[in-house]
Amino acid sequence: MLQTTTLQFLKNLKKNNNKPWFDDHRKVYENAKTDFYQLISAIITEIGKFDVSLSNLTAKDCTFRINRDVRFSKDKSPYKTNMGASFNIGGKKLQSAGYYFHLEPGKSFIGGGLYMPMPPLLAKVRQEIDYNFDDWKKIVENKTFTTSFKKGIDGIDYLIRPPKGYEETNPAISYLKMKNFIVSKSLTDKDLVDKNLKKEIVKTFQTMKPFINFLNRGME
Repeated sequence: MLQTTTLQFLKNLKKNNNKPWFDDHRKVYENAKTDFYQLISAIITEIGKFDVSLSNLTAKDCTFRINRDVRFSKDKSPYKTNMGASFNIGGKKLQSAGYYFHLEPGKSFIGGGLYMPMPPLLAKVRQEIDYNFDDWKKIVENKTFTTSFKKGIDGIDYLIRPPKGYEETNPAISYLKMKNFIVSKSLTDKDLVDKNLKKEIVKTFQTMKPFINFLNRGME
């Protein structure tokens, strides 16, 4: 579980997204960061029990900085109003399919999959889905999977026409047109401060594991 003070800090930051306020509340931020890191470390320990390839990760490997990169953004707010952690073989740095936890009051979620892969990797995943569509369907149509991720797979961005080398009649075409492969499960603010938060996150990641494995296998 997370502390209510951590959520309150993020709510206050959203209303006061400027450096002077942040500097005045740096100690509160450090406490929130420590709280978040402790949860992420505990999650890594549990993930390592069913995915040994991630057992050597640290919270620092997985957690994103709160400072925003404003160089190319019209929004010059200096800080993110969320905390996030990406769990994959390279922590948050390597592009591979993995698990993700997003903490943002009113917008928190457990997620995972493959986000914005480079074209060569995307082509490999599409080929894997095409070649092994029966295996893919067994994963994404599994009852536990569909119950956990009621919105299904979010491609975020989609091709209008089939990708090169595929026909519109391909039985997997709805997936082959996707540019991303993401699943997610929303969390309420009440969920975040519940003692079972870690258990719920880890259980959701376990449900996601065959999906993650398939995507990564395709990119190998």
